[in-house]
Amino acid sequence: MSGPGTTPLVEARGVVKRYGPTVALADGRLTVFPGESHALVGRNGAGKSTLVTVVTGLQAPDAGEIRFDGEPAPALSDRDAWRRKVACVYQKPTVVPDLTVAENLFLNRQPTGRGGLISRRRLRARAAELLDTWDVRVDPDTRTGELRVEERQMVEIARALSLGARFIVLDEPTAQLDNREIERLFTRMRALQDAGVTFLFISHHLQEVYEVCQTVTVLRDARWITTAPVAELPRAALVEAMAGEPAAARERGPGRDAAPADAPVVLDARGLTSAAYANVDLTVRGGEVVGLAGSSGSGKTELAETFAGLHTPTAGSARLDGRPLAFGDVRAALDAGVGCVPRDRHEQGLVAGMTVGDNATLSVLDRLGRFGVVPTGTRRGVAGELIERLGIRTEGPDQPVADLSGGNAQKVVMARALATDPRLLVLINPTAGVDVRSKESLLARVDSARADGTAVLVVSDELDDLRRCDRVLVLFHGRVVAEHPAGWRDHELIASIEGVDHG
Repeated sequence: MSGPGTTPLVEARGVVKRYGPTVALADGRLTVFPGESHALVGRNGAGKSTLVTVVTGLQAPDAGEIRFDGEPAPALSDRDAWRRKVACVYQKPTVVPDLTVAENLFLNRQPTGRGGLISRRRLRARAAELLDTWDVRVDPDTRTGELRVEERQMVEIARALSLGARFIVLDEPTAQLDNREIERLFTRMRALQDAGVTFLFISHHLQEVYEVCQTVTVLRDARWITTAPVAELPRAALVEAMAGEPAAARERGPGRDAAPADAPVVLDARGLTSAAYANVDLTVRGGEVVGLAGSSGSGKTELAETFAGLHTPTAGSARLDGRPLAFGDVRAALDAGVGCVPRDRHEQGLVAGMTVGDNATLSVLDRLGRFGVVPTGTRRGVAGELIERLGIRTEGPDQPVADLSGGNAQKVVMARALATDPRLLVLINPTAGVDVRSKESLLARVDSARADGTAVLVVSDELDDLRRCDRVLVLFHGRVVAEHPAGWRDHELIASIEGVDHG
């Protein structure tokens, strides 16, 4: 543990990482002492993942340095040296599910016998010894895919420890665990700490930081904000550091007028349940903008995508304008009156090899012509109207969409969603990766849709996007845990997202 003269086990100083014009990390700092559990927190986009990729040797920083035990980090190409220093246990398992626990523990370094063949007996014996050393109670012969999530995590930790690493990064380790499993994980973490293992703990549930960590580092807007002992940092101060505003510094702004109580309910969902969310009830009235907020593993995106026909829930139902909404069928959702701006315009929103006009009118081709034949003049006319309506800066409908800037490309995706005059408009991260001017233009379309009586569902990590909403529902571990009317303050919403104001 830290003390006078103690050398940090891991230290990051002034780390900078850029991806083209995007600064993912402007001033990353981290000082972790031996034997502690150190929390790394910050809102989505704060720079946590980028700092982890640098600290674990997956990427080189553009500036700054990483040190282990006071010595410079190994060369990026020396993977074995990095494995002896640090390991990361991610939300998604890195074990091979069809191999046994023993085979995963010693993958690519299995003990051999005569003739260089793998010795199953020695492999099992070494695995049993390793598991016993770190008190991981699983059978070495069990297929890893049959283990519970927490057991797989412990196998991954044991594998890292067997390579010599004593610094383990846990990236959202509790996202898929229930309360009992979380407590068992924390018990194991404490025992491993006593045995000399050091943890960097990343979680969107701030209550867990207070339960299992001794020190916390906060990142905000790609910069280091503070590092402090957990016991000396009240929850309100921690949220303030993450939000960038004192809890009482900003008066609640005037709430916008809610949709009339007699406005028709356009979307009515009951008891929706899937692997990502559970028992969600949700209504959106005509002329109402409802936001969905939550951390990356909250289920908010999967819930919104369900209404757009991208997922099929295991239970529950939804009605659009009183009619049952089909699940798992994008065409049926479109025909029912759902327009969608998907989460990734490059992967899901645009056909890169097509023109601006083709992309903008993809959702309405059946209205523009018969038997799959669309007159060129008709398509160009509709596309031109959409270009003008959205303020898309382009040479014309025939320009390749791949030539557009990020903001204008996103406007094309929005144009296609609006082309059908949808009854429900689903927007997922609608302003991600666009400039300020394009962002305002896109958000103005939200206001226009609201004024036209469209029901709008907005999923976003950007607080400015959510300010356009009449109310914001917060999901945490797949469940709706809070609802904030328009006029919320940043720290209030962030506290809900990070799990501070609920159990």
